[in-house]
Amino acid sequence: MEELFVCPECGSGDVEVIKERGRELTLKCNECGNVWHVTLPKPVKVPLIVSKHERSFKTEAELPEGEEIKVGDIVETEDDEVRITGIELDGDKRVEKARIGEIKTLWGESLNYPKIIKVSIYLPKGLTQAFRVKVPRDEEFAVGEVLEVGGYTFKVEKIKTERKMLRHGKAKAGEIVAIMGHHIPKARARRNLEIYRGYAKESSSTRG
Repeated sequence: MEELFVCPECGSGDVEVIKERGRELTLKCNECGNVWHVTLPKPVKVPLIVSKHERSFKTEAELPEGEEIKVGDIVETEDDEVRITGIELDGDKRVEKARIGEIKTLWGESLNYPKIIKVSIYLPKGLTQAFRVKVPRDEEFAVGEVLEVGGYTFKVEKIKTERKMLRHGKAKAGEIVAIMGHHIPKARARRNLEIYRGYAKESSSTRG
């Protein structure tokens, strides 16, 4: 908590809480010895709809009143970490950022679930084989690498992220929407991707 505060006298971040009573804190700067008081914002419960692949669940996020939140921010619930993908105000108005207290509903993506990525493999005669694969969110994919899924080996030619289309370079799975490339028979793949079976089957498998 100390690192959230900066001394108003010298600007140092070397601050410690020396007294805490509810939302009232007494702080001390370890650089200049300045002591001051702050009142933490009142926590507000905001409705949050969390997406876990094709399923969505209603929950709440407890956030400081008046604090600004924007699409892409990460919030915590009792049992999950959620990346905000949508902010809805009264009147069903969607915005990129807003202050807590003005928000009707937050929408987000669970970060405790693997990322599901669309894979399109281009075959001869204009045919395309499509899959959805399940990968860890911090796993990297690079244009030019050879992968295998469902018995098809292919070379990655394009990576579509949430912001742009990559024709060179690499990206982490957490920001990738789709991977595309041509089928290369008998090529040696760097890794084999796991096909996603659907939320219901994944959940029953986990419980089992």
